Amino acid sequence: MPFDFTWFYDIPTARAALLMVAAFVAFYWAGAVIVRPILRMFVRRAPGLNDLIGYILSCFCVFYGLLLGLIAVTAYQNVESAEQNVTREAAALSALYEDVSRYPEPHGQNLRWLIRDYTRYVIKYAWPLQQQGIIPEEGTIRAEALFDRLLDFQPSTPGEEILHAEALRQINHFLECRRLRLHSIRAGLPRAMWIVMFVGAFFNILLCWMFDTRFLTQLVLGGILAAYLGLMMYLIVDMNQPFRGEVSVSPEAFEMLYKRMLED
Repeated sequence: MPFDFTWFYDIPTARAALLMVAAFVAFYWAGAVIVRPILRMFVRRAPGLNDLIGYILSCFCVFYGLLLGLIAVTAYQNVESAEQNVTREAAALSALYEDVSRYPEPHGQNLRWLIRDYTRYVIKYAWPLQQQGIIPEEGTIRAEALFDRLLDFQPSTPGEEILHAEALRQINHFLECRRLRLHSIRAGLPRAMWIVMFVGAFFNILLCWMFDTRFLTQLVLGGILAAYLGLMMYLIVDMNQPFRGEVSVSPEAFEMLYKRMLED
């Protein structure tokens, strides 16, 4: 189960990034003032101590850097997968709209109206709910009404039978993509990944506190490392849920489809 970062997405993008960076830097500086002297009592000064800590830190950073990189890629792939599902859903709805446009009246007009109503609902009502991490429920009623109305049509010619079979194939594809979109609304990285990330960041900072350097140098160099760690964490959190944050899926595919429907 992913961690709950709902509060994070309510903060403007630039402010959220600065907040995450500031939190990591403040934690590092506070530890440099409070924790570092305690660590130095257990790690006595010895020739080559900094070299040893640097070697351990470099080995640790290789594994931790790979972990962060892979997690960032995974989070981005989740966003990309959700965007592809949205595009496929809009494409299937567009093909269905073209198919029912060739139905005899009044069936064609009624089906087109239901498709336009569903598309408008997704843009105006469902998307704002998705951006809050809420799964919209009313869209299911509209999709079921569209499916039931399509099943009510009885083809009377071989051509209508072929057209109806294609329309049924498109609506099944549309419903499948719609279910995938709803499933990805609350998708996110598992809790274990967050624990490993934050524990790894703590160990990284802990090793830096153990360096035997001037205090000002410790603050500057360690602060740079902590700032970059905070920036990476911000990026991963921002991409954690596909429909929330700055890096998120937009309703552009549905907006283009709805605009074309209004032009018909």
